[in-house]
Amino acid sequence: MGSTKDQLPPYPNAARISDSQCYSQYTASLKCLEEFSSDKSKCQEHFDVYKECKKKEREARLERNKSRSLFS
Repeated sequence: MGSTKDQLPPYPNAARISDSQCYSQYTASLKCLEEFSSDKSKCQEHFDVYKECKKKEREARLERNKSRSLFS
């Protein structure tokens, strides 16, 4: 019997991004691929939403890091 913190996300490879703001978009993409037997064309909308989320997350991280930089 493990505690709830020991439980893996529904997709083990998703564990590395489980703290990401885009986690739900990522898992939605994976669920879509499962549902449509890996037919990527059926899941393009999910991929686009995830890609846009990651872009915004990256921009926010770069902005945070810019304010912390020793060289700016």
